Amino acid sequence: MTTNELVAYAVTAMEDKKGTEISVIDISKVSVVADYFMLVSGTNQKQTQAIADEIEEKLAKHEVFPRQKEGYSGGTWILLDYQDVVIHIFNGEDRRFYNLERIWADGITVDPKTFHISEE
Repeated sequence: MTTNELVAYAVTAMEDKKGTEISVIDISKVSVVADYFMLVSGTNQKQTQAIADEIEEKLAKHEVFPRQKEGYSGGTWILLDYQDVVIHIFNGEDRRFYNLERIWADGITVDPKTFHISEE
C-alpha cells in the first residue's frame, strides 16, 4: 500500500465515523518524523475511539498496522503511528489547546479529497 492510499483509507474511515475538521499536512520537506500528519476531531471519547478503531480496521484489511498507538484509553488525544503517516484523533478542546496545525505551519496543508484509493 502506498502512503497516499494509506491516507485515503484513513480519510474514508474518519468520514465514516463522522469525524470533523479532517486535516492532512505534508511534513515531508520539514521533518524526518513522517511524510504526513493527519488530524481529525471527535465530539467525545466514544467517537474518538470509534474513529481510531475504524482506521485500524480499514488498514488491517490490507495488512497495515500501526507501529505505535497512544492515548486510546483516555480518548481525548489518540495517536496512531503508521511510520510515514501519523494520525492524531482529538476531542475539540484538546485539538484547540495543542494546535498542531500552528506547530507544523511550515508543512503544506493538503485537501483530504485529493487522495484516492487505486483499488477497493
